[in-house]
Amino acid sequence: MGDIRRRGVVALGITALVTPFTLAMGTTTAQAASCTARTGPYQKQVEKFLGRPVDGKQSAADCKAIQAFQTKHSISPNAGLAGPITWGVMDLMNKQKAVGKYPNKAGKCPVNKGRIACVDLTLQLSWIQDGSKLVYGPVAVRTGRDGYETRTGLKKIYLRDIDHVSSLYNVPMPYSQFFDGGQAFHSVGISVWAPPGSHGCVNMTKSDAAKYWSLLRNGDDVSVYGRKPGT
Repeated sequence: MGDIRRRGVVALGITALVTPFTLAMGTTTAQAASCTARTGPYQKQVEKFLGRPVDGKQSAADCKAIQAFQTKHSISPNAGLAGPITWGVMDLMNKQKAVGKYPNKAGKCPVNKGRIACVDLTLQLSWIQDGSKLVYGPVAVRTGRDGYETRTGLKKIYLRDIDHVSSLYNVPMPYSQFFDGGQAFHSVGISVWAPPGSHGCVNMTKSDAAKYWSLLRNGDDVSVYGRKPGT
């Protein structure tokens, strides 16, 4: 287990782009910032997403709401500006919501493999299906950022470690299920929408990672396809 663990961790599709302390404690990386009075380029879209009055003009209340969203999802700087990164996260959330309970509508995840975990990098969604039957999900995930992309293709789960610990950062990686050269499903203590992404692993909330752990086994197929925005 030691050699496999080290290989999986060093290949590090495992950790998100956070400090070891942040990953271990589950806190956000964005620090408090002064609220900006500037009107952002995506002001109206952001106002609509947050349920604010849509007038395209920055107000103190608008800034406070935007800043809270940015802090929650580790968007930096978090000064309340309705910029492209903030809108990008919101736009992705809208697209994920629109999928509903039909994540494999386009048929890109194989339906002839029995039980399989699917990962749509384009929409940052994952789900488990059995044939054409949806078993669990879809759920939002956080995959590899530019330069550390989660690799596409058909793979198999080869190692499961519910209490995996990184020998590189000495931080926990709960519910790890490895499927490709160190890349794995596992839970993180930050938002799964936090930009720019992981170092290759498929980050999940604790509840989703625990459910995946209960449903999947060694040898189960994993299909990864698409392309994460910004990579």
